[in-house]
Order: sequence, then structure tokens, then C-alpha cells
Amino acid sequence: MTAREVLELIKKNQGAPWNDQTYRDTFKVGNPDAVVKGIATTVMVTFEMLKRAHQAGLNMVIAHEDTYWNDRDDIKDLGDNKLYKLKTEFILKNDMVVLRDHDHMHVMKPDYTVVGELRSVGIKGYENATMRPGVITIPETTFGELAAQVKKASGARALRCVGDPKAKVSRVLVGPGYATPRFSTGVDVVISGESQEADGGMDNAEYVMDAVSLGMAKGAILLGHVISEQAGMEDFGNWMKTFIKDVPIQFVPAEEPFW
Repeated sequence: MTAREVLELIKKNQGAPWNDQTYRDTFKVGNPDAVVKGIATTVMVTFEMLKRAHQAGLNMVIAHEDTYWNDRDDIKDLGDNKLYKLKTEFILKNDMVVLRDHDHMHVMKPDYTVVGELRSVGIKGYENATMRPGVITIPETTFGELAAQVKKASGARALRCVGDPKAKVSRVLVGPGYATPRFSTGVDVVISGESQEADGGMDNAEYVMDAVSLGMAKGAILLGHVISEQAGMEDFGNWMKTFIKDVPIQFVPAEEPFW
């Protein structure tokens, strides 16, 4: 099976029309007609992740995020960049090929990025969640206890929290990556990957600080982009195993960047 044939199987099974005009969900580097010895699923194509995939005998990488440090994987200004050269040389030398699946993952039902995020923060029972699962009611706890649960369950080492740890909370909104939900009426906590701290559609950090000053129970938890979407790529790989039987598929996580 070639990498191109793997993509065709994904298109056939993904459950939504494929947008051929996408700039995200394309092959990024390597030969699409290379024979696939094994598939690695990951959230981000870091060099360390590539090395671990190669060591495991996996020469096709399917990632949710970019390879060359920008959303379009635009390489026009990277010709003399040493990192670009070394990364590309490693991929080509080892007959590897990288495919991104981002936009089409987010229209899947379920959306594995959300399913994985919920599981990774210790919220159970949402195996069929879509991109915007709505307000989730959890057993009442304090914001500090919820943050401790999220840190332990996700394994994040650089969790960022805004809010009063003693505040009683029970109604949660989640969003993977940069899809940070806005606070709305009836929401106590927003859990997301990353968020603008100013000049956004809703500056959650400032909103929470003002709420705390006024004695309102609000909190925000920022996991970081990688941590928030990482688990979903393991689910995506498990989904691929339901229709790709003859090629090994393994989840190879990217490293959490922050400490």
C-alpha cells in the first residue's frame, strides 16, 4: 500500500466530502507513492517525533498540525534555513512521507480531537463528541480540585489556570487547540488548548479575573495546543485500524513544548 492509497482510504471512510481545495490536508514532504511500512499518528511533526517513528519502522506520518512551523507549511522563505534542511533531509533520507489531516478531522462525527481532549482531562462518557459538545455538567468541585484532576489526567507539566481555586464549579466548556470557547451565561470553566490574552473575540483571562473580583465562580484552564489535541491522534489511529488491516499503525506523541 502506498501513502496515496492510505489517503484514499481515509477519504472513503471519513464520513464527509473531501475538500480538494484545502491547503492544510495535503502531503507536506516525501513521496506519496512510497510504499508504507507503518503509519505513525501524531499531533505535531517535531524532529524528535520523526526520529521515534523512524526507529519504530513507521515511514508514513499522519499529523493534525504542521511540519514547517506555519499553518500553510509555506517553505518559500526557508530555503537557507538550517532546521528546514536538516528536517527535510531526515524525512527524505529515510523514505518517510508526511500527510496532514486537520480540517477534515474537525468535521468528523465524532471529532477525535474533542473526544481525546475530554478523556485526557478526566471527563468520561463523551466518546461521540463533536467539535462543539456544549456545556458539560460535572459533579460539583472546586476549581482548584478540577485543575489538579486535569493536570494529573493529562500529564501536562505546564498547565496554566486563571481563577479562584476555592470557587465551586460544575459547568464546563471545552475546545481543542485554538478553538477556545467564549464564556457564556451558565458556564463556570473553559478548558482549551491556547487563547489570546488580549484583542481576541473574548479575552477569557481578563473576563475571569474580573469575575473573581466580583465574587463570581469562573475559571479558565489552558492545556497548551499539543496537550489539548494529542490524545485525539491516538483515537484517530485506532479509527484507521478499523479499515487498514495490513499496515502497522502506532500513536507516536509529540513532546509537550512548555515547562
